[in-house]
Amino acid sequence: MNAEEQKHHFETEGYLIVEDLLSADEVLSSQAEIQNLHQQAADYFKTGDRRGGHFQREPYINADANGEPAPNGYPVLRKIERIGHLSTVFFNLARHPQLVQTVQNLIGDDLFLFRSTLMFKPAFHGSAHGFHQDSAYWPMEPPALVTVSIALNDAGLENGCFKVIPKSHLWGLQDWGRIARRHDEPLTDRIDIDTSGQIHVPLKAGSALFFHSLMVHGSGANRSPHPRNTALYAYFPPSVSVKGSSQRTFEVVAGFDGQSEVTLTATNA
Repeated sequence: MNAEEQKHHFETEGYLIVEDLLSADEVLSSQAEIQNLHQQAADYFKTGDRRGGHFQREPYINADANGEPAPNGYPVLRKIERIGHLSTVFFNLARHPQLVQTVQNLIGDDLFLFRSTLMFKPAFHGSAHGFHQDSAYWPMEPPALVTVSIALNDAGLENGCFKVIPKSHLWGLQDWGRIARRHDEPLTDRIDIDTSGQIHVPLKAGSALFFHSLMVHGSGANRSPHPRNTALYAYFPPSVSVKGSSQRTFEVVAGFDGQSEVTLTATNA
């Protein structure tokens, strides 16, 4: 697709797939950095270092592991939040030129970074992610962010690739409840939601899924011997404001006369 076609598809369907966003070397660099971060997690948990708060363990490992060992003796992680504060590799990835250019085409030239996270589905241990809309958990108005999920190894049905419901970003903001789920649980407890239109989004390593923060999405558990790791970033334009009663500082990814960060005052909306 050209830029105009990409934007039309995103606005109509709620998502966009970009193949080969990263080069093979960039994928290898990211995979090596994930190993380094797991070693950091082990060290932080052992010493009680406050930076261990960036790391979240897999919540259902005892229920789902079936006796399989943890990989390399490292902690079995579900995610790492605020990854740019721990890793130069993933700080820079949030500013990858092709990634930024694609997001700018979708929502405008000036971009804030709302979230930077590594999401994991470890081999044999990765829990399911229930159907949800990102904006149901984010205090932003209007709910018009773009989330980018970059596959750092091949993601397919067997290791829990994304599931999306096309056009569900037009449903309006709704409540969803718990996201992390055991492998044997349904992806939603809501009986009033029609999930029959869901599709799987397999991605090869280096490809990315861009989606609207109102699009309903989830993923199955990973019961396979193949991990599924993704870098997840969320971006928003200055037309989106933070709800609440305080100020918050956001990193600038593009625009704003080259500033590195901007402090926004929350609204009471």
